[in-house]
Amino acid sequence: MDEYYPSKLTLKNLFINSVRNFGDREILYANKERYSYEKFFKRVKGLAAGLEKLGVKKGDIVAVLDWDTDRYLEAYFAVPMLGAILHTVNIRYPPELIYYTMNHAGDKYVIVRDEFVPIIEPNKDLFNFIKGWIIYNEDKGEVKSSLSPFYNYEDLILDKEYEFPDIDEDTIATIFYTSGTTGMPKGVTFTHRNLVLHALAVSAVVHSPPLNLTDKDVFLTAVPLFHVHQWGMPYAGLLAGNKYILAGKYDVDTILELIKNEKVTFSAMVPVILNMILSSPKITQYKDYLKNWKVIIGGAALQKGLATRAKELGITVIGGYGLSETGPVISIATFSDYVANLPEDQKDEFRLSAGLPMPLVEVKIVNKDMKELPRDGKSVGEIVVRSPWLTREYYKEPERTPELWHGGWLHTDDLGVVDTHGYIHIVDREKDAVKSGGEFIPTLVIENAISDNEKVSEVAVVGMPSEKWGERPVAFIVKRGEVVDKDIFDHLQKYLQTGRIQKWWIPDKIIFTESLPKTSTGKVDKKELRNHI
Repeated sequence: MDEYYPSKLTLKNLFINSVRNFGDREILYANKERYSYEKFFKRVKGLAAGLEKLGVKKGDIVAVLDWDTDRYLEAYFAVPMLGAILHTVNIRYPPELIYYTMNHAGDKYVIVRDEFVPIIEPNKDLFNFIKGWIIYNEDKGEVKSSLSPFYNYEDLILDKEYEFPDIDEDTIATIFYTSGTTGMPKGVTFTHRNLVLHALAVSAVVHSPPLNLTDKDVFLTAVPLFHVHQWGMPYAGLLAGNKYILAGKYDVDTILELIKNEKVTFSAMVPVILNMILSSPKITQYKDYLKNWKVIIGGAALQKGLATRAKELGITVIGGYGLSETGPVISIATFSDYVANLPEDQKDEFRLSAGLPMPLVEVKIVNKDMKELPRDGKSVGEIVVRSPWLTREYYKEPERTPELWHGGWLHTDDLGVVDTHGYIHIVDREKDAVKSGGEFIPTLVIENAISDNEKVSEVAVVGMPSEKWGERPVAFIVKRGEVVDKDIFDHLQKYLQTGRIQKWWIPDKIIFTESLPKTSTGKVDKKELRNHI
């Protein structure tokens, strides 16, 4: 063939480098399985061959129900590189939503860990759209089920060289569903091109300060594989040759042991997971192993109190930002040259932010008329974004595209500001903002201030109805020490006196609670909190 061949932006081509240059690097599933890259990708090829022999064709949707395991990671590559579509099912959904999303997606085959089979079996007749159930257990032994037809996962790993097909980079690679906190979950899809460009951008950014990652860093991502591609870290980490650790079903003791024994240096997670780790009664036993640990926090705002507790243990923690529709990461709080040269105590404001837009990302703050607002750190508007890896539309709901892409920009429904140095600061979700007297109160700013009290473990601020003002803020607080209402109000006076908050932003009411309700992806469920006012 004597003509130009345009190589495609596909996962197949992205990972040629991984085995070629880093064949001996490791992938670890908790303390149960350990693979070299070479052995791992041999299993990936074997799985793809087995799926193809089973009948999986290009465009078929293959669902996975599992914790963060080696089998799941194998499917992360084998399914889309085969030309099929990987559906990462949210296993924290109730059974009704698991059925809804699998039916709505049009799944044809399902890879399922045996402990999730009992969720399906009582309603197996509803899943008549599934052509085959692929089941596995931890010991790779025999599996039993009343689901039909079903296959043993390990029997599908064929011992043969498999040549992945050349597919178009605009082929859909993945589908998953949003959290469903404001209605039924919505499906979002991403192409090979989307995933490759996102991986390249993430890989480039994490080499910046204060992370300064190299191929020698050890990754442990405590974000579920079912949630937004585990923030793209499997693709970015394996692209760069990093040792990659999967924690299975999240357990704080297991994570701490992995950090110690495997010398973990980098993680990404939501705030609730970091809070659980830092609140462990065993945390002081591991302090010597946390000094080289670098963590990106996303999914919710990085509150100052949590960041301070981490910093006291020598942990480098910074914020990041994205959402399901953005695949997800669009910004990370790495340091620009200006910030890197600031005194250490002046860097915190930037660490806590949503960060700088990644390469290939455009961000604007706009008003209701789509007019861009000044980048002055004060003008609050909706964050809108463009990048080459955003979802095109909601799956099977193209009528919602004008709402999502109004004006040619993807609308996040997040309220924020951009400062003069280009850093994004989230002040609220538009649906969570408290509107008092016709003005928005930025709940994330209030939460951040309250979290700075050392006796506060977690905090969330929501609005309660007010006949006079429309809404007034209420703070729900989980204690980590003896603290009463007056302590919180006195603490907020420091922020008031320095002009960092306004008097009318201070909550009218403090409610102490044992825990905060969480969504299936670990975010505080403010909708549920409003039911307790």
